[in-house]
Amino acid sequence: MKPWQFYGRNDQLASLKTIFSRRRWFFAKVSGRRRIGKTTLIQRALRAADSGQAIFYMQVPDSEPTGVISAVNDALETFAVPTDQFPRPQNLAQFANLIEAMARVGYILVLDEFQYFNRKGYEEFCSLLQAAVDRLSSRAEEVPGGLIVLGSIQTEMIALLEDRKAPLFNRVTDSIDLTHLDIASIYELLTDHSDASPERLLFLWNLFEGVPKFYRDCYEQNVLAADRLTLLKRIFFESSSPLRTEAENWFLHELRGKYDVVLKYVARNPGKMHADLVQAIRVASDNPDAQIAGSLRVLIERLQLIERKLPVFAKPDARRSRYYIADNFLRSWLAALANQVSASAFRPVDQLVREADLRLEQMEGTALEKLAGQLYQARSGKGIGDFPLTQCIQGYWDKSDTELDLVAVNDMEEVIRFGSCKRSPSKLISDINNLKGHGDRFLKAFPKYKAWKVQYAGIAPSLDHNQRAILERHDVIPQDLNDLMSGLR
Repeated sequence: MKPWQFYGRNDQLASLKTIFSRRRWFFAKVSGRRRIGKTTLIQRALRAADSGQAIFYMQVPDSEPTGVISAVNDALETFAVPTDQFPRPQNLAQFANLIEAMARVGYILVLDEFQYFNRKGYEEFCSLLQAAVDRLSSRAEEVPGGLIVLGSIQTEMIALLEDRKAPLFNRVTDSIDLTHLDIASIYELLTDHSDASPERLLFLWNLFEGVPKFYRDCYEQNVLAADRLTLLKRIFFESSSPLRTEAENWFLHELRGKYDVVLKYVARNPGKMHADLVQAIRVASDNPDAQIAGSLRVLIERLQLIERKLPVFAKPDARRSRYYIADNFLRSWLAALANQVSASAFRPVDQLVREADLRLEQMEGTALEKLAGQLYQARSGKGIGDFPLTQCIQGYWDKSDTELDLVAVNDMEEVIRFGSCKRSPSKLISDINNLKGHGDRFLKAFPKYKAWKVQYAGIAPSLDHNQRAILERHDVIPQDLNDLMSGLR
């Protein structure tokens, strides 16, 4: 089996290498969802820098201060930090002083899950850490060490480091926001270890999006190249499956049971509007007066688990919002896997796996829209392909049932393209007349674009020669994932 490599992240690695090569004080922030690869990135960058500096790493627990101090002391033992030079802290004030002392002699300190210091009871620690950071910054050229804080809840990190009222405001010297692995890197790892066919790419991307840890889990279990049912069974349904409890341990334990009904409904009914959500929650909770505005605000703005989408050209305050689970893994878990996995002790597992796979197949149509939009934007950003975008690609819908999966706009050349995305090529072909009809209604609603060059595109995972010919005869540009990946690999 070919060894696993480190995929992508070249820009972030270069940034960290630059930070480490300064050999002076730094206070860096690296943020991104859990499992996205923050710790692995730091490890890789430290190895690449080969500075010889001592490292201290700890994961901040979601606990009271005594629990944090216990975790600090455990990590000090693990990393063999000498007790005679660095006495073990007994409280948070001593911990802040310890960070300063270790940085002064050249340690690179990494505090993971730093967002937990935004909890009540840690205000004094943040002020003490600010004082230590200020002292180190005042003599930055003489301080060879640095502090890296990693965080998985963006809004909590912003509150700690970017809020003007926060003690640590404006103290960060370097910031890296780690997002999903790009599609080209996913294609590369699939080429190395699996089948990089469009169908395989869509199946795995719908499940894992760009979270390298999940692909690595499949590799470690020797199922990254296995058929769909074998992969799902091994990764989710067996007693030792690595992702069997991932969603609960990662996403949902933070919520402690809150928002479950909203998240499940949005996952299983993507693209519903606000009125639909309200009605569904009222029925599910048997409360005719239930309101969800506050829950949605938390899930969208603070936790970033739900995204609110508007049709192209809509104003930000338009009342035509649709709601989607922002993360593919959470959406797949709630909509297709959670119930089946929980029933595995009571029903035949193979039957449950087939049911989960069928649900995932149904979800791949929505995933294809999201993936195609990202590929259009990636191609435009790299200056490749046949459609340079001048604004973010979006869908369109209105009260008259006009529905367009993708609307791409090129203001410079006055070209607009309407796209239809279908997992099944046969459904894509049968949808040609509908696509043209929706495009006509759009142009009536926005008559200025009638004078533009109007294009239609039909997008599916794979298209054969005959399917392409049919689309072209109807003046629809055929595009599959191989086409959209061209030049990105």
